[in-house]
Amino acid sequence: MAPDFTLPDENGNDVALSSLRGQRVVLYFYPKDNTPGCTKEACSLRDNAGALESLNAAVVGISPDSSASHAKFIAKHDLPFHLLSDPEHRVMEMYGAYGEKTMYGKKTIGVIRSTFIIAADGTVKKIYRKVNTATHGDDVRKFLQG
Repeated sequence: MAPDFTLPDENGNDVALSSLRGQRVVLYFYPKDNTPGCTKEACSLRDNAGALESLNAAVVGISPDSSASHAKFIAKHDLPFHLLSDPEHRVMEMYGAYGEKTMYGKKTIGVIRSTFIIAADGTVKKIYRKVNTATHGDDVRKFLQG
């Protein structure tokens, strides 16, 4: 089962994972709003949003950024999904999406870009630990299509 949580969205409203039961959820963790890789990933998911919605899947992104930063990122790139704020990395740690990683050959501690596909009943069906930011939306859509 996917661990339940509640975090504030781009408007400061609390969103609980359990409130999305009954539909599939594409839960993706990313390091920072408005950075090149994170923008590519978000736009790839945006470009597939209609297809994902028709497959009964809601997209939800989580990063350590503030709700205000998320609101600007959504407006700038016309993102049709919620972005949740986890500045203390509590939910990221629950999902193994925060910790030691290698970046440019150097070990650092930070957000580990990853995506969880959660079924309508709350079970995790797939985990992406290696994400191609440019094609991620297509990859997720193809998985959900079977």
